[in-house]
Amino acid sequence: MSLPSRAPRPPARVVVVGAGLAGLRTAAELRGRGFGGELTVVGAETRPPYDRPPLSKELFTRTEPLWLAGEGYGELPELADVLLTGHRAVALEADDDGARVTVHGPSGAWELAADVVVVATGADPVRVPGWDGVATLHDPDDAARLRELLGPNTHLAVVGAGWIGAELATVAAEQGARVTVLEGGPVPLGHVLGPEVGRLLLPWYAAHGVELRCGAQVARAGAVGVELSDGGRVTADVVVAAVGVRPSTAWLAGAVPLTPRGAVPVDLGGRVRGGPASVRAVGDSADRYSPRDGVVPGAHWDGALNHPAALVADLLGTEDGDLPDPAPYVFSTQLGHELTVVGQAPPGAELVLRGKPGNGPWTALYVTRDPEGAPRLRAGFTVDRPRDVGPLRRALSAPHHPVVDVAAARDPRTQLRRALTPA
Repeated sequence: MSLPSRAPRPPARVVVVGAGLAGLRTAAELRGRGFGGELTVVGAETRPPYDRPPLSKELFTRTEPLWLAGEGYGELPELADVLLTGHRAVALEADDDGARVTVHGPSGAWELAADVVVVATGADPVRVPGWDGVATLHDPDDAARLRELLGPNTHLAVVGAGWIGAELATVAAEQGARVTVLEGGPVPLGHVLGPEVGRLLLPWYAAHGVELRCGAQVARAGAVGVELSDGGRVTADVVVAAVGVRPSTAWLAGAVPLTPRGAVPVDLGGRVRGGPASVRAVGDSADRYSPRDGVVPGAHWDGALNHPAALVADLLGTEDGDLPDPAPYVFSTQLGHELTVVGQAPPGAELVLRGKPGNGPWTALYVTRDPEGAPRLRAGFTVDRPRDVGPLRRALSAPHHPVVDVAAARDPRTQLRRALTPA
């Protein structure tokens, strides 16, 4: 196959594969930063771009998707010269000089030539082989089916006490459903927050009328029940698997390197690490390397929203100075609480609590010691304490982790910014 010849900088032809938040934001940033070349956007879904977090957080209170155009993020038909919705990318060939994307759609298959291809194909929910009839919650069709099935006096079994599982359990219980959550680990969100903080979340489930079973290893699951490896069984009217997502990158096999979880490894500018110069990636399909935090996995809304700006600035050469490296950020509403995680909590970090869990708002700070013994803030987890979110995001987005005055930080009356010193 003859690939396109090397294009001048900035590129003349860009193909964005993915028409969700990351793809829309990439297109908007390209036009906003003056890109006047040919822009093609390919999307597997036929719907306009919509916001995914409300699908779980507002399952019963918002029955139509939250369209991103209505939220001020732009309209793809106005941004793209060619918009191919209902078309799925199935193969990529690329080198440093250019790339070709093979797409399948209602009218057949063809190739799109580009100087640069931006991979923004997002992620798909994990579907366990053999779990026939088990639902997921990932798109508006999933949400519509669950609204029809769930209500007062129905029994919902959720496999997984992560972000989506806890949010779904919350809104279903508020709707009057009986809810059982089966978590394979010893505590909810232990892989994100660590075991000590995860244990602090346990009382929330019972207080919200949700049965939580930790250490529950699922052997088999179906539409009306779950069998556990210890021989137990949970019967239910609806079973939902909330066991994570995987990047939608199978179509990239052989064209670019992939991480063990199937993501595209990229730098701050979305350049593929160890891959062709004509390919970049952003959003849920990418694992971003941060000089400060190491590898930051995708699969969170904030990355899809904010990282396209750095990618486009680097691609078009419009960024003066270093590219931004925003701290990882996740937010959730679950079990009567507003939660945020900023940064990445390393295993074995010292835990510093601001406030008393179970008695009002609180924040958990994760601290490690540098080679000189100075305490460095690595991450923060806030519970109903929004005043700490801004200082955490600013401090943890600096080039280096800040030094923290542990004694001052423990006092919830002390403004968090006053307990932090930039490196």
